[in-house]
Amino acid sequence: MSDLIDKAKKVKEAAPKLAFATTDEKNQALALMAEQLILETPFILEANQQDLQTGRNNLISESMLDRLALTPARIQAMSAGLKELIQLPDPIGDILERNQRPNGLIIEKVRVPLGVIGMIYEARPNVTVDAAGLCLKAGNTVLLRGSSSAIHSNQALIKVLHHGLEKSAIPMEAIQLLEDTSLKAATCMQKLNQYLDVLIPRGGPVLIQSVVNHATVPVIQTGVGNCHLYIDASADPSMACAISLNAKVQRPSVCNAAETILVHEEWATSHLMELITTLREHGVTIYADEGTRQIDPNLYPASEKDWQDEYLDMAVALKVVPNLQTAMKHIHTYGTKHSEAIITENLENASTFLSQVDAAAVYHNASTRFTDGTQFGYGAEMGISTQKLHVRGPIGLAGLTSTKYIIHGTGQIRG
Repeated sequence: MSDLIDKAKKVKEAAPKLAFATTDEKNQALALMAEQLILETPFILEANQQDLQTGRNNLISESMLDRLALTPARIQAMSAGLKELIQLPDPIGDILERNQRPNGLIIEKVRVPLGVIGMIYEARPNVTVDAAGLCLKAGNTVLLRGSSSAIHSNQALIKVLHHGLEKSAIPMEAIQLLEDTSLKAATCMQKLNQYLDVLIPRGGPVLIQSVVNHATVPVIQTGVGNCHLYIDASADPSMACAISLNAKVQRPSVCNAAETILVHEEWATSHLMELITTLREHGVTIYADEGTRQIDPNLYPASEKDWQDEYLDMAVALKVVPNLQTAMKHIHTYGTKHSEAIITENLENASTFLSQVDAAAVYHNASTRFTDGTQFGYGAEMGISTQKLHVRGPIGLAGLTSTKYIIHGTGQIRG
């Protein structure tokens, strides 16, 4: 574990320098890293091909290969994400509250960096760049530990980011990658309280629960996305089909894709076959309850597992329900508090759904695919937090800060 300790020490030692870096210095570093990603695109793609070939050799699914794959367009998007962070206000130093006490003390509540962030994540090498950029802009150093499936891609990306940092005032030690992808290394990382201030896991339920259950470092928990669409009785048919298709098909391998579609029985009588046909035409496998299979007996029967699964693939669970309350009860039972949507023209039902469904993001007449840091205007995100402490929803710059109180006095003493 010498490499782990060595890199943990590096990010710890670099933390004070980054915490006191100016906004201009951080923005310059982001710009240089963004430029370097474009300059070294061929090098990154070559490394990514090694990971993709290993994935094919290991017979991983097409959806998982999609999560792993980098293209010139995706590298361009990563570069653009870093540039977007430059345009966002620097949260560090923001005065959130200021009040003067009767004794004359002036008390200010000010944003400060969290410090040293550890991140354990799976697949999706773009997370490496998003995390590095967000942490840097928020004044945090970061120790990254990706998965073995993306090791060559992550190594290449960190090398490229370091090439950018070499030209900046920010030390390269501020962003480190743990190249040991073993379970032992990850377990040790979870207990580095003397070096890490917070740990963020991002990936599947096994990874997240392992970190939550075993880490002694404080954890910001990102969530699994068993997301639902509920099509209410008054839903516009063309809108319902378009949103369902987008939420399921546009990129099925990500956590904000819809996994279950609940349909009001009145709407189902007239329009369910249109929805089923639309999904089938786009290659979606449908697992349905008995009520739905009475309308189309050719659908696969759904088991209890289908209501619980995050497919991350071209599959969806489909269920006919008698009313809004039943739909919300189903979401309460099986949802993961990530993103939930209602499609309806009934504003009262929409209001009930939005206020009573417990999730980080709730939608009315829009796709769950918008739960994303970039779409929310954060530039990127460290993940989608489904817990309620500290931060919830896309973890952007503000979510990577803490606060401290600054008190100005004129000689006051307490009696």
